[in-house]
Amino acid sequence: MNLNLNNKNALVCGSTAGIGKATAMSLASEGANVTLIARNEEKLKAVLAELPKGGRHSYIVADFSNPEELHQKVSEFISENNGFHILVNNTGGPAGGPVFSANLDEFQKAFTQHLKCNHVLAQAVVPFMKEAGYGRIVNVISTSVKQPLDGLGVSNTIRGAVANWSKTLSNELGSFGITVNNVLPGATGTDRLAEIIKNKSAKSGNTEEEAANAMKQAVPAKRFAKPEELADAIIFLASERAGYINGINLPVDGGRTKSL
Repeated sequence: MNLNLNNKNALVCGSTAGIGKATAMSLASEGANVTLIARNEEKLKAVLAELPKGGRHSYIVADFSNPEELHQKVSEFISENNGFHILVNNTGGPAGGPVFSANLDEFQKAFTQHLKCNHVLAQAVVPFMKEAGYGRIVNVISTSVKQPLDGLGVSNTIRGAVANWSKTLSNELGSFGITVNNVLPGATGTDRLAEIIKNKSAKSGNTEEEAANAMKQAVPAKRFAKPEELADAIIFLASERAGYINGINLPVDGGRTKSL
């Protein structure tokens, strides 16, 4: 299937590791010009060097704890270069723990890093998308928007807010040839999953291997996802082929989520 991503400009958040990096690599392989964005410049340079040759690739250093700085840096980049046809919002999830014991700062920090920064980026890229008559915004969130996950109280709360923001935005932008969709990863082989397994092991008294195996047994596929499998879903939604898919939540979780 030809995804027709040649000469499409893509901005990929959290692109120095995990799902973000896998998505950046896949987009570049499909012919897109990829701009990486994260807070660690050395890691950004390393990933930039790994991207498949042929595209006009670059990076932006920005901290998602500071929406104003993020907006300034992305706006400056757009003013000096072309805008973006594709935006992949992807940010590391909040720390785990019960929602009842969470303090207000945890909610505020997560709300800023996820919803506020997603909104800032959308406002920065949409004008160019409207001019181009083509736009794809893909938000990487969580299956918790369908089925809250135990021990991830703040994440469950904020991810739900992002999902509703996304659905509202899809309604507002659909007539301009812009789609807004959410990809909901299940347990995926990333640093965040390793942290979750470590915490489960500490609480249960089981080894990390035992904790990981217990998580796998809850998945019909009986395994964790690879970051590249999430990237495949993301780049399809970013392509011309997905032009009539708008405002959806797409679980990529091996069948773990029990709701439809």
